[in-house]
Amino acid sequence: MKDNRIPHYYIGSNGYEARKVVSGFDLSYNVGTATTYLLRCERKHSSPVECITKAIAHLEFELEKIEEANIKHAVKSVRELPQ
Repeated sequence: MKDNRIPHYYIGSNGYEARKVVSGFDLSYNVGTATTYLLRCERKHSSPVECITKAIAHLEFELEKIEEANIKHAVKSVRELPQ
């Protein structure tokens, strides 16, 4: 049964839905969003540039999140060093 809530550009020629692919891989919000933008990039607009640009932005957000977590971990490690 076809789900009319899912736009055609989120469903691949094999019937896979972008949201199910993201869910199946347990991707983070930013990586999952970037993935859906990339999966639809050739299908939604006449040019893929907008979707690819959005995907890059979400990947940059994810990198920032990882870098912030690394900094917090490093600070915590330093604070735990014997005085």
